[in-house]
Amino acid sequence: MPAVSISFFRFSGLIDRLWAFGQMQFARAKLRRIPGIGFHKLFGTGTGEGFTPVPNFGVYAVLATWPDLATARRAVAEEQAYRDYRGHACESATVFLETVSSRGRWDAGEPFPAEGQRLDPAEPIAVLTRATLKKRHVLAFWGRTPDISGTVREQTHLLFKMGLGEVPWFQQVTFSIWDDHDSMKAFAYASRTHGDAVRRVRENGWFKEELYARFRVLGFDGTWDGRRPLARQRMPEPA
Repeated sequence: MPAVSISFFRFSGLIDRLWAFGQMQFARAKLRRIPGIGFHKLFGTGTGEGFTPVPNFGVYAVLATWPDLATARRAVAEEQAYRDYRGHACESATVFLETVSSRGRWDAGEPFPAEGQRLDPAEPIAVLTRATLKKRHVLAFWGRTPDISGTVREQTHLLFKMGLGEVPWFQQVTFSIWDDHDSMKAFAYASRTHGDAVRRVRENGWFKEELYARFRVLGFDGTWDGRRPLARQRMPEPA
């Protein structure tokens, strides 16, 4: 089955942070040369909960698609681009995923094809949302994020979260992992703050392109904030 990896890297100190910032340009060529890599993106992140327009120059991420989990694991462990990131980072983690469902488009394509995979409702579920904002709605969109960030902090079933950006302010990605499907659904649809934001997006047409995908979590390697967020979870066996 095709696999997806999202790798997160934390940097401390001016030299390593400058190196990481430069890789937003220079790592592209190295990633393109990796055997088996498909769709891939480099991201910066936001401060605080990550869901803010203020950049965090200490955390970056790399997303990639692969023909299978074995190829994904080998590339992340052995390819020079990833080794360089880990060599400069003070902490790193990679989540390996299998697409369960995906709707919408990213750069006019569909990077996460689903092939009939099923998710056990009791398994952890990962969610990725991606949107390109229309210029005239940028301020309205970011005006909603403080309320949503506060709501996110209150979610006891949220295992991991990160706000990412391709282009600051205009091209945004959120990535989160939840205890189970019901917990994720309760936040997405029952939360008043988040639900209201979704309604505004739909009613006012804030996005000119968007994508929403759900994933089965195949593995979480490394640590984040000094811990393993999925340690209490029973991880599924790879297909």
